[in-house]
Amino acid sequence: MAKSIMIQGTMSNAGKSLLCAGLCRIFRQDGYRVAPFKSQNMALNSFITADGGEMGRAQVVQAEAAGIPPDVRMNPILLKPTTDVGSQVIVNGKVLGNIRAKDYYKRKMEFVPDIMEAYRSLEEEFDVIVLEGAGSPAEINLKQDDIVNMGMAKMADAPVLLVGDIDRGGVFAQLYGTVALLEPDERARIKGTIVNKFRGDVSILEPGIKQLEDLCGVPVAGVVPYLHVDIDDEDSLTERFHTGSQRKLIDVAVIRLPRISNFTDFSPFERYENVSLRYVGKTEDLKDPDLILLPGTKSTIADLLWLRQSGLEASILKAASNGVPVFGICGGFQMLGKRISDPQGVEAAGVTEIAGLGLLDTETVFYGEKVQTQTKGVLSGISGIFRGLNGLEYEGYEIHMGRGGEKGAPVVDKGTVYGSYVHGIFDKGGICDELLRALCARRGVDFAALGSFDANEYKERQYDLLADGVRSGLNMDFVYKVLNREV
Repeated sequence: MAKSIMIQGTMSNAGKSLLCAGLCRIFRQDGYRVAPFKSQNMALNSFITADGGEMGRAQVVQAEAAGIPPDVRMNPILLKPTTDVGSQVIVNGKVLGNIRAKDYYKRKMEFVPDIMEAYRSLEEEFDVIVLEGAGSPAEINLKQDDIVNMGMAKMADAPVLLVGDIDRGGVFAQLYGTVALLEPDERARIKGTIVNKFRGDVSILEPGIKQLEDLCGVPVAGVVPYLHVDIDDEDSLTERFHTGSQRKLIDVAVIRLPRISNFTDFSPFERYENVSLRYVGKTEDLKDPDLILLPGTKSTIADLLWLRQSGLEASILKAASNGVPVFGICGGFQMLGKRISDPQGVEAAGVTEIAGLGLLDTETVFYGEKVQTQTKGVLSGISGIFRGLNGLEYEGYEIHMGRGGEKGAPVVDKGTVYGSYVHGIFDKGGICDELLRALCARRGVDFAALGSFDANEYKERQYDLLADGVRSGLNMDFVYKVLNREV
């Protein structure tokens, strides 16, 4: 049976996901078969596995770091918020339905058998399981019937390392306050603490570290530096949304919808030195981009209403009329069509029919059954500025409740407007290059000036850099003692 170690945090965005990915890479480098596990994840960024199951992207990243294919067993419960008070609940990769938060909390213990079946089967196949918690284990209003933090640690009998984010300030209070709010048996599971995202001279921290160790009764397992690695973030807390607005040789604007999902679709554009990728939520910030990207969303109708009310719809229509290419993915693709219908109230937006932007000759109808599939092939039938995409291989995955926009093709176009249901369509080598080459020709820019990269080699190098940074900050001898139950 696999050995286990769990990373819990003092709050959301303390760095749990990246630390788990770093540990997965380290254990793999050290010769272990390692798998990630998060019993319950709340995120709008999701992925479709080879067998058609849906899971959170954080565990996909961790699986990639571990050198193994993503598997829904690594994230048996996925919650995708649909409103402020409810989520679509996905169990072992399949949609259970939309459930209000208060009803889910009454029912969540029903899912323990699903969680433990997934965990036990991974235990039989791997040497090490790296578990990730969610939010904080000290949410005292939510601790009853917990299935993702200390509740999961107990079910898996996993030792815990508790991580705090010093970049936000107050890390000593975060760590000690969390420990203080735990029950005695929960405190006993914490074998060490981690100070994460540190910038500067570690020696400055030493007096505080000594006092923290005395207060918490466990060692500080390490001080991990603020790591500048290019690895997909999990959700809307990402720093990508707050990048600068300075225009580079080619400027790409992503519309930052309120319920934006799978924004990692656009990561390939970030890796060209002279391409600016900006997330835009206000009309005045759109400016004069070379390409407008409409992303996926968990609520197409609600976000289309926001687009209309914010004035960005009018700005997009004006840009398109001036020849600026517009490319929509999934929900963004649906918005570009003539009409969206939701006769069964699948999206719970209170609207059964709404006009789209009318830039594509497509109509979408929402049905209760979700399309969940991986897809690949060769692009064909594309016209306009991006006709150079024809003949290129693509691969990715589809996750959508709507039907009718596909037209049987991976990319639909009209003039300079394009749409696709394929998440990850820009990832395959050559596709992003060709898009940017066409934009360069339109702008009168030398494509070679953008810089280029080998996507797979780049990704692997980022995981290795992550592992190097985590190794440099953690006392790995101590971590292995925790893993081996020697402390």
